[in-house]
Amino acid sequence: MYFYAKRGAAYWPRFFSLSKTERHNAIRELVGTGVILNQEELRRKLIKRGFDVTQATVSRDIHELHLYKGPNGYTLPSNGNGNSEDDDLPSIHDVLSSFGLKVNQALNQLVLITTGGSAQAVALGIDHEDWPEVVGTLAGDDTVLIICPDQKRASQLRTRLEEMIG
Repeated sequence: MYFYAKRGAAYWPRFFSLSKTERHNAIRELVGTGVILNQEELRRKLIKRGFDVTQATVSRDIHELHLYKGPNGYTLPSNGNGNSEDDDLPSIHDVLSSFGLKVNQALNQLVLITTGGSAQAVALGIDHEDWPEVVGTLAGDDTVLIICPDQKRASQLRTRLEEMIG
């Protein structure tokens, strides 16, 4: 396979397109053999390997491969192939004990403060629990808004979350 240098960067000819499967395999290899701290770093490494990817493509790939972002960057699910079922994802207890900082209650709503960049993973974990106390979640970068049906159930959930956070 040939690639060409253009303005200091390597690129593949337009007629040659690497497949999604090849890209996913490259991502598994990169994440499995080194530290990838963010999507931009992963995108740059993929470009060096000849994949013409945007940040949006990398984001979709991360979602499809069920990559888990922890304090030391992205990791593969426990089965290592990125094709896991929900059983291979970390438990909500593990997620909250790793990334949860504190919970505040405002009537029927909870505000869960997390470490930077982990709120979406925490919200997803809460959503997958399918708890009756949770109507829905909304995540920012380090904050998750949890909406409960009433104040009583919000208080019960707050107690449970605080126990998991430790």
